[in-house]
Order: sequence, then structure tokens, then C-alpha cells
Amino acid sequence: MPVSRLAKTLRGLSSLIRNPWLLNHVLAADETAWQQRALAHTARRLTPQGLPAVPLTHFLTPDDHTVRPFAFREGGSLPTDLLLLRALARRVPKCRYFEIGTWRGESAANVAEVAAEVYTLNLSGEEMRTLGLSERYIELHGFFSRPLAHVHHLHGNSATFNLAGLGQPFDVIFIDGDHRYEAVRTDTRRVFEHLVGPTTVVVWHDASRQPGQPRWEVLAGILNGLPATATGQLVQVENTLCALYSPHPLPTHTFDPLGDPTTWFEVTVRPQQ
Repeated sequence: MPVSRLAKTLRGLSSLIRNPWLLNHVLAADETAWQQRALAHTARRLTPQGLPAVPLTHFLTPDDHTVRPFAFREGGSLPTDLLLLRALARRVPKCRYFEIGTWRGESAANVAEVAAEVYTLNLSGEEMRTLGLSERYIELHGFFSRPLAHVHHLHGNSATFNLAGLGQPFDVIFIDGDHRYEAVRTDTRRVFEHLVGPTTVVVWHDASRQPGQPRWEVLAGILNGLPATATGQLVQVENTLCALYSPHPLPTHTFDPLGDPTTWFEVTVRPQQ
């Protein structure tokens, strides 16, 4: 790095240390840049509110009312995210489900109750150690899903893992790995290249920061990773953090963050050990 650029970088870091509130301006500018990049995809119906919205209830049946297990811990999905995955898997007889990103195994364990086969791909312990992650963090991966016989735990980097070796297309795919642009773009491209069939539904986690608040870096990665042959519909699912690709048309509307709630939920919490 030239001396002048290094000096500017050091001055910038010094300013952030003295005035931490400046970080908000940096993050806002970065988010605006990702938003502009995503909105440049005119082939998809994006607005400043994000993707077209579909009610979560569109995917639910009277049987889709329980999420189990749910740890209420950092880094997990919302209950409504898991409810969506369960509902999608339940709709397909003998569903084959694949996900990238295991963490504690909540999503895999939830889907395992209604799917015939569940595959979850995560970095190996050795790869996580190389990244400097703690042994305890590594041990927690698959906590809920490891005891389940029909959950297959695969290990490797999703950017290089032999996805083609997994066989025929999956019915439901959940992408919940690295949420940085390049990783999302690569995971999306490779999943559609090797694992998506004519009826496959693909879900991306953390495509919103909160329900209805787009995470533009993730959306840009999705849009740049989707192949031109993916002619299905790309939407956000209301009341979740998820974006969803459907090969079939869905009833959509433009999300209004200040609109009256049209659907709300009853939540029952029952501890299990």
C-alpha cells in the first residue's frame, strides 16, 4: 500500500476510535452502495423496499404450527424462518432437503421431523480451527441434529465441495452460510448449477436484517448468483428473514413497512430438556 494511502487509512481508523458514531455513516454508505447494485437488476421486480413480498401464511397448512427445537440463542433463525422450512418440506412427499450452514442444527432438526432425508453442509472442525474459532464453538455445531439418524452431516467448504456428487436434485434448499456478497453469490450459483431441479424451492436466510428490512449485500449476492435459466419467482417471505425462489408463480405485493399488520401469530413456549 502506498504511504499516502496508508496514512489516510490510519487517519480514518483514528477518527473512528475517537468518534465511534462515524461508523454509522460508513455502514449506511456501504448499505446504499449494495442497494444500488441490487436495484440495477431490472430483470427482477425490486423496489427500495426490497423484493416483492409473499405472506408466510401462503405456505402454511393447519399442521404447520410448531417449531421444535428452538434454543432462543444468538445466531439462530427466527421461529417463523423454521416454520417456513418445515412447511415447505411438509408439502413434498418424501422430501429431500439440503442446507449450507449447520450451526447448532436447529433448522436441520426441525425439517427432519417432516422430511425423508436431510443433508447439512458445514466447514470441518479443522477448517474452523484454521479460522481461529474456539473448540467450544466448533463442538456446538450440530448439537440438535447429530442424534438424528436421517440427518447427514457433510463437511467442507461450500465454494469447493463436490455438490454434483450428492445425486438427484433436492426438493428444498436452505442457504445459510457466509452472508458476505461473494460467498452468497458463489453458493447461489453452485446450488443452481448442481442441486436445483424443475420443482426445487430455494430459501436464503438473513436476506433481511429484520422482517421487511432488506439486507442489500445478501440480495446483491443472490441476484448476481442466479443463472439466467432461473426463470422462477424471487420473493421475500413476510414475518421472516428469508428470501425465496419458487419455480411456480406466487401471489405478491409491495411490502409497506408502516402498513397495518394483516397477520399476527399466537406463540406458546414450552421448555424441553
